[in-house]
Amino acid sequence: MRKKITMILIGLVAVGMAACGKKEETAPEKIRTVRGPKVEAVQTSPVEEVYEAVGTVRSKVASILSSRITGQILAVHVREGDPVQAGQLLMEIDNREATAQLQKAQADLREAQEMLEEVERNIQAAESAKIAAEANKTLAISTFNRYKTLLERRSVSPQKFEEVQARHQARIAEADRAEETHRAFFTKKEQVLAKMEQAKAEVNQAQLSVGYAQIASPIDGLVTAKQAEVGVLATPGLPLITVEDDTQYRLEAVVEESQIGKIRGGATVRVLIDALGPMEWLGRVAEIGPAADPASRSSIVKVDLPQKGDRARGRQILRSGFFGKALFSIGQRQALTVPEKAVMLRGQLQEIYVLDPENIARLRLIKTGTQYGQRVEILAGLREGERIVVEGAEAVSDGNRVE
Repeated sequence: MRKKITMILIGLVAVGMAACGKKEETAPEKIRTVRGPKVEAVQTSPVEEVYEAVGTVRSKVASILSSRITGQILAVHVREGDPVQAGQLLMEIDNREATAQLQKAQADLREAQEMLEEVERNIQAAESAKIAAEANKTLAISTFNRYKTLLERRSVSPQKFEEVQARHQARIAEADRAEETHRAFFTKKEQVLAKMEQAKAEVNQAQLSVGYAQIASPIDGLVTAKQAEVGVLATPGLPLITVEDDTQYRLEAVVEESQIGKIRGGATVRVLIDALGPMEWLGRVAEIGPAADPASRSSIVKVDLPQKGDRARGRQILRSGFFGKALFSIGQRQALTVPEKAVMLRGQLQEIYVLDPENIARLRLIKTGTQYGQRVEILAGLREGERIVVEGAEAVSDGNRVE
């Protein structure tokens, strides 16, 4: 029995060894051929070198309104977001003290005007008296000279001559007094005029103080901030309302000091505003900060933005505080680029089909960089001279032959 089992095992081992000794034969795998995809050789080409700087959108003209007087806020006529026009009343402040000062200054001005009218009347009377005194003086001089001649001829008595001489001296004294009175009234007039000018200045100052109780918008624009409400005590310098010109905006970009020398005033700059989506703006470099921040080693470059309005509302769609990016052109460099449509996205992966010398497509991972129009820069995964599928990649699979 044992001998029989042993023979069976030997036979099975022999059969297995024979089977192992036969050469395994398999049919060769058939490679699928895809016709039609467009192929391009990867080459370097000059591209625009761009420096990207982040910044904040701000209005070119912003007015922070504050009070020039101390008083309680009585009324606020606007809300944040309201459009306003130049001269429009925004806020009112209690200013009874200034009103009282105005009334006193106006009373002082009326008093000065009345005094001027009285002085004018006195001057007219003094001028009449002066004219009469001068006439009497002239007559007295003439009479005195005539009587002096008659006295020399002994035609009049000394007593009569003395009477004429006394009248002559009296008329001269009267003329002098009239002249002095006239000058005194002119001096008084100058004093009254000075007082009147002072009263007018006080009235103007009081009117300004009364006007300070009304806060008006200095420009056409938009109320972007309201820092005080009714009942708050307004004091000089305390911000109350902020009004911005909503038709002129700029991007204030932070530029590293190593790049600031490559930026020129007046240059055109592409700007992207995150809040407004992919829309690209063309701005202009308006100002370049003359000094750098020693903490961040950067300067502020101000880029004027064009006026693009919201047609539905007729207002500017830009707003202060929006985050933006400025793309400054700082020269050219050589870069490896491929058509954007050749790059396939699978989740977070970027892939492309590369052809080997036998035109077999191989899927390869790549890393892309800056996009230039319809082409995109390749940072890693490709070498110059390699051939890639740029159109029709959706019909190709890894290992296919491309014709």
